Amino acid sequence: MSLEKKLKVLIVDDHRTMLRIIKNLLEQIGITDVVEALDGQEALQKLVKDKYDLILSDWNMMPMTGLELLQYVRRDESYQHRNVPFVMITAESKTENVLEAKKAGVDNYIIKPFNAETLEMKIKSVLQKRA
Repeated sequence: MSLEKKLKVLIVDDHRTMLRIIKNLLEQIGITDVVEALDGQEALQKLVKDKYDLILSDWNMMPMTGLELLQYVRRDESYQHRNVPFVMITAESKTENVLEAKKAGVDNYIIKPFNAETLEMKIKSVLQKRA
């Protein structure tokens, strides 16, 4: 499977440097339609205004964590993104965090640091499961 299909991706991270890194990695694997949000609340505002094919979100953010964003997106029936693939990105690989995210409906999990190859593999895995 290739990522040649035009995907619109929302990336959410409260560190501008990490947003830039993720955006650059996405460009390396052929994904160029990328929208950035600095926290979960900004992400929700963007989700109301536009449709996305994939959400990549950091876990540790304030005032709304990535997990809270995921929970909100998954349970709110008014959102057109309720079933959009959601990949959590975090530096923490605690088993309880992974389990909590899976329980909330995360599609995949990426541990920082990561490279373009890992990102592509995780995205392909999510898209194949959803196909």
